[in-house]
Amino acid sequence: MKKIGVLTSGGDAPGMNAAVRAIVRKAIYHNLEVYGVFNGYAGLIDGNIKKLEVGDVGDIIHRGGTMLYSARCEEFKTAEGQKKGIEQLKKLGIEGLVVIGGDGSYMGAKKLTEHGFPCIGVPGTIDNDIPGTDFTIGFDTALNTVIDAIDKIRDTATSHDRTYVIEVMGRHAGDIALWAGLAGGAESILIPEAPHEFSDVIARLKHGNARGKKHSIIIVAEGVGSGVDFANKIQAETNFETRVSVLGHIQRGGSPTAFDRMLASRLGAKAVELLLQNVGGRAVGIQRNELVHHDILEILDQPHTIDTQMYRLSNELSI
Repeated sequence: MKKIGVLTSGGDAPGMNAAVRAIVRKAIYHNLEVYGVFNGYAGLIDGNIKKLEVGDVGDIIHRGGTMLYSARCEEFKTAEGQKKGIEQLKKLGIEGLVVIGGDGSYMGAKKLTEHGFPCIGVPGTIDNDIPGTDFTIGFDTALNTVIDAIDKIRDTATSHDRTYVIEVMGRHAGDIALWAGLAGGAESILIPEAPHEFSDVIARLKHGNARGKKHSIIIVAEGVGSGVDFANKIQAETNFETRVSVLGHIQRGGSPTAFDRMLASRLGAKAVELLLQNVGGRAVGIQRNELVHHDILEILDQPHTIDTQMYRLSNELSI
């Protein structure tokens, strides 16, 4: 290949810029031309594509968000929209595309691959819900943002003898809630992948209160329900003073951690290496600290799973 493209799609994640930087510089190092597609698949259809040079990706490795921007695009979900995107790439002689994003972005890359255009998927999402990789770009940063919030909220909970419900992101995946809850010492963790009984949450709170514990932290993934509703129900059931914090989009932003910068750099470079070998239709990832790649046509058929041992441990430690 002589020319490749790169785009970011879906929700932004800290480390996306580091991945873009790695892709551009790795490609240029190997004498490839690199083109940035701006505004995701919407920009692909519109032809919002610009050649990138080494300097264009300078001073971005530490920045959150994505310099290529992102956008939703209903048109790209159609075969006609996908073919329009391919035609825009072909006009510029682009022969392969790196797509950085989550499951929706991977679906777009899968469709392009099915149309015969080589794509490489790079997992960029704070939800950590892409099969075939132990970690996704942005998860570690989001996790540390949540941990910082839990630590600060616990100070207030301790000072006022309160129960706090903290709602975190995760509509279909509970990794943020599970990892943050375990690391933050939460009394209960509610995630979409594991059934729960509200009575168990209440029992834990009352048991803690009986042994003299005056404050508690409960982590709720948004896919389980509203943190506000849970807080109201807890106060009604226990008469414990209960507050709620919905962390929202602060989990998406911020400077990426060293881990996310390293992960993004390694995965971005690996994507370019595959295209240099004329290999397309793959999704890169990291498993047991080794870089891997899988068939992108198959990867999305695999279900997301949680670490059940970690979930069990969180229950054991929160007695």
